[in-house]
Amino acid sequence: MTIKDSEVMILVGISQALQLEYQSENREWEGSPFAWIKTRPSRQVGAIGERLVAGWLAARGFNVTRSSDSDADRVIEGKRVEIKFSTLWANGGYKFQQLRDQ
Repeated sequence: MTIKDSEVMILVGISQALQLEYQSENREWEGSPFAWIKTRPSRQVGAIGERLVAGWLAARGFNVTRSSDSDADRVIEGKRVEIKFSTLWANGGYKFQQLRDQ
């Protein structure tokens, strides 16, 4: 596709610069088996984190079931548990953005 409109070409240039900026932000995840998680919307990342933790615990022999209400994510060995998930941020730390008192 050839773009001839000069205004659109300006947008193309800006878009390409932004793309490079955003791509460089996620380079630290290249080659990681978890890189795909970084491509998902934040709401899905939390759900994926819950499933990862629940699956890991179940693989370790823990009894894990879904909670029957929204006050907990899972019931693990009879204890109601809220699971929070974060990936390493650019500053080298972790942030948990949706913590709340339940």
